[in-house]
Amino acid sequence: MPPAADTVPDEDKVGDGEGAGNRTGGPRRGPLAPAAAGPLAAALLTAVLLCLAGRLSRSHPFGPVTRNIVDLGQQYLPYHAYWRALLLGETHGDAFLNWNSGFGANFLGDIGTYLSSPFDLLVVAFPADRIELALYVVTAAKITAAGAAMALLLLRLRPGPWPVAAVLGTAYALCGWTFNYGATVPMWLDGLVAFPLLCLVGEWARTGRRPVLGPLVVALAWIANFYTAYMATLGAAVVLVVRLLTAEETATARQRVAGALRATRSVLIGTGLAAPLVVVVFVATKVADPTPETTFAPAAWTEVLARFLPATASVASPALFIGTPALALALTLPFHRAVAPRVRAGWTTAIALVALSLQWEPTHLLWHAGASPNGIPYRQTFVLCGLLLIAAWFSVAHGLPRPAALLAGGTLLGALAWAARGSVDIDRWTFPAFGAAATLALGAVLLALAGARRAHARVLPVLAVVLLVAAQAGEAAVTGKRIEEQQRSEVSWSPRIGPWHEDVAREAARADAWPRYRTDPGEVPGGNDVLLVGGQGADYYSSLTAETTSRTLDSLGFGHYAKGRHPVSLDNPVTDALFSIGTRIRSRPTEPVRQDAPPRAAVTATTTPVPPLVTVRPPGRLATHPGDSAFARQERLLGTTVYELPAAPRRTGHTLAARCPAGSQVWFWAPEYRGTAALAGAAPVEFEGKPPSVRAPMRPLGTVPASGEVRIDLAPEARVRLPRQPVGCLLRARLDSAVRELTATGATRVRTTGHTVTAELPPGSKGVAVLAAPRVSGWSCAAGDADPRPARAYQGLVAVPLDGRATTVHCSFRPPGLRLGGAVGALALLALAVTGIRGRRQEFTRSARTDRSSGKADG
Repeated sequence: MPPAADTVPDEDKVGDGEGAGNRTGGPRRGPLAPAAAGPLAAALLTAVLLCLAGRLSRSHPFGPVTRNIVDLGQQYLPYHAYWRALLLGETHGDAFLNWNSGFGANFLGDIGTYLSSPFDLLVVAFPADRIELALYVVTAAKITAAGAAMALLLLRLRPGPWPVAAVLGTAYALCGWTFNYGATVPMWLDGLVAFPLLCLVGEWARTGRRPVLGPLVVALAWIANFYTAYMATLGAAVVLVVRLLTAEETATARQRVAGALRATRSVLIGTGLAAPLVVVVFVATKVADPTPETTFAPAAWTEVLARFLPATASVASPALFIGTPALALALTLPFHRAVAPRVRAGWTTAIALVALSLQWEPTHLLWHAGASPNGIPYRQTFVLCGLLLIAAWFSVAHGLPRPAALLAGGTLLGALAWAARGSVDIDRWTFPAFGAAATLALGAVLLALAGARRAHARVLPVLAVVLLVAAQAGEAAVTGKRIEEQQRSEVSWSPRIGPWHEDVAREAARADAWPRYRTDPGEVPGGNDVLLVGGQGADYYSSLTAETTSRTLDSLGFGHYAKGRHPVSLDNPVTDALFSIGTRIRSRPTEPVRQDAPPRAAVTATTTPVPPLVTVRPPGRLATHPGDSAFARQERLLGTTVYELPAAPRRTGHTLAARCPAGSQVWFWAPEYRGTAALAGAAPVEFEGKPPSVRAPMRPLGTVPASGEVRIDLAPEARVRLPRQPVGCLLRARLDSAVRELTATGATRVRTTGHTVTAELPPGSKGVAVLAAPRVSGWSCAAGDADPRPARAYQGLVAVPLDGRATTVHCSFRPPGLRLGGAVGALALLALAVTGIRGRRQEFTRSARTDRSSGKADG
């Protein structure tokens, strides 16, 4: 039977977890200590259940169906493919600059956002054609580590039965947040791992232990993913406050303040150590293409309550599922009289306040560092899941709750399920899974109670644990299966990597001639194509896509997704000349793209003469078309007129009419247009504009007939206003002449390293040298022997003034914020060294005092 409330031993007085399962003192003797057995069992159970959920949903690698939904296929898979290539020295860029994407992008910021987790290094253990499997292993390793870390934390917070700690650790790792959000946004999973580890740092600070290891753990968490590490740090602060107020009843205010200050020191030093990366990311976000402001709207409480139940999925409400048995245990804590009142009050209050903070806009903004995110508004939910599992552990670690507490907790659970019955998120599997888990959990409780009454009934507690595992495991597997299936049916997805990608990658490698010219792989299923298949193009999808890149490409007729943060390739001969794209790869699907089969396509590559990567624009005003159309902007950057622009195309209903030179190529530019456009007698061409999220690129419609009459038939999906000059007729002879001129006056030789470019120019070059790369922050350039200075911009591209004397131009890229971050990191390293030295001295002093006391006692 559990002890009475007034005889509860204080948590700190029964050890720090090493004595779990042995309340009479000292660590348990046996083949494996509970502090190790719990985390190992949690890791094993988590891994098995995660794989089982994938097998049940038939998703890769346990079935033929893709799991590349939304950003998993468009961002994380390509980034990990490129990361593997970079680590193995197979890329043109380095950690500072990515030459492949967006015509040159700040890659250190992307590393800090997507790839800085230690788990991401696992990609080098897999061949290039198994990158999907590598990413799954990275994801599974993070989730497994989260389960082990939570089990370890629970046993450190309070000794108790390690099998239950393992089950609760697994419940944390496989919570609804993981299945609904984290599994498809792998970078957030580092926050799932960080939360229990940062809580351990808080425990060390509270008890005055590990002054060096604590900051190192904080630094690792913030380096792995500072975004979710920030949320995890807030959550760990909540845990620390509760522990300071409840763990030691006899602790003085001074001791509690000292513990809080030690924790603050660990966080400050740790975040300082992470500053070289975090500051770079922070600065990059300031110049990133801004997303539209989002106003937070709290979810209805019916929807919130429904998310505690299994098999529910939504991006508009917090994913709070932790398993019915674990939730039931958490709900018994307020009524568990074997737990000290201050502990019950502290954890209940903390959980209630955190739950309310998810629904209140000021605290919502606090959780998200002051900016309401686009997309999923409840990204911090994993913290509340962790707090609920800590509450469940405190309830069971003090001994099984009495029947009255179990009845009260069960009543709350039933009321929650009843209140959530009308939610739109309830799945057909929800209540069957909930009922089965509740029944198994009840059986486990009855067996445990019977075992407590029979001192020698060893098999009953074992059977109780088996039923508990079955309840949690079955519900988690069903939830994982259903969430994957719902996501695949309701959101955008990319197919698995297949022959289409492999053929394009092979052509890109064969045609690669960097830096003589670029090779654009065109579009393959998914996104961030050049990261996945190689080459150098515009395609780039990152939260840190520079506004300069997005606006420059938009102005030239390129399209984009993700509100501007995903510019895509433009198959246009003028922009190919502007960006030195000498080889263009084109793909034509040979069969429909499916979820359960690798995609296939016929792939061709075409090479045409283009100017070098660095060209020269002569001084003086260039004769081009006026206006702000993409055609006019292309001409201004090119330096000559290559289009005929009908002054005012006549619009009659759904038809545009104009006149152009016979034989010229008709291009249609309407970035907000959604529908089809067709030149008379030609096949219709689709446009997918959907402002502000999607911008349609300009596209060719066909060749102007001998009559010079241009008639374009429009079939819009909705009424939309077209630009003033939506039609441009390209005269190829003019473009060829412009390419020859830019080639003749451009660089005679171009050399590049990871983040530098050097060009040799013809003697006497005057005007402006233009590097075919967007002028994002971080570029510095020099002509001849001059000192490097921040690069200038020419129509959005990197530019260097020339005075006729310099015959070389040198440009280099350094991520903005790197110098400041390095300085902060150096100061933090010094502070860590001082902390370590001070700690060793204090330890030496304590040891000396102990020795003197022992000597006096012996005397």
